[in-house]
Amino acid sequence: MTPRAFGKEIKAALAPHADAERALAMRAYMRDHFEFIGVPTPLRRQAVLPVFKRLPVENADHLLACVNVLWSMPEREFQYVASDLLARKWKMLAVADIAHLLALAQRSAWWDSIDPLAGVVGDVLKAARIHTPDVQAEMDTALLHESLWVRRIAMIHQLGWREHTDEERLFGYARSLAAESDFFIRKAIGWALRDYAWHEPEAVSAFLSASKDIMSPLTLREASKHLSPIR
Repeated sequence: MTPRAFGKEIKAALAPHADAERALAMRAYMRDHFEFIGVPTPLRRQAVLPVFKRLPVENADHLLACVNVLWSMPEREFQYVASDLLARKWKMLAVADIAHLLALAQRSAWWDSIDPLAGVVGDVLKAARIHTPDVQAEMDTALLHESLWVRRIAMIHQLGWREHTDEERLFGYARSLAAESDFFIRKAIGWALRDYAWHEPEAVSAFLSASKDIMSPLTLREASKHLSPIR
């Protein structure tokens, strides 16, 4: 199946479930940044699953081509479908494909498209680290990128890694981005630290205490939600 044909099948699968009234509500929720056809997440995933199962993805290039077709469609649901496809097929990707994912992150970017991509990037890097211990250097470069969305991916790519988290990088990234005023960066720092705090609460508490003068109030609130008060 060609990528273009795949995109047409996805569009046909979602079309019967379009809801103009719901689309307006979804657009409003996303602050009018994007158009929608009005298909909620559970229904969207159910509708496209048969297409996913028929898709004979043979390699990463084919997968990424299909994703590109979906990402180019104007309604937001198609980017969500692309993210779901990447999440299902991420094992086909290699570290070399991360550049493509980061390029996607700069197209029609907002938190709802960025965070799923960060999860895929994290999956690829975590798997690759078994054989290439310093593969996360890819994210050291991303942390310096001009796009705040690429920097957000670098900050949150270790979500869910628990004992596999590179603590030095996590805390280093948090310090590097601490001076940024953007809401989505400050939120990302807090989210990443809070996630790691479930596994290493003492380490995160110590870091926050030592860094409280450079972290924004938003970051501190997010990071310490499940920790003892910061002193």
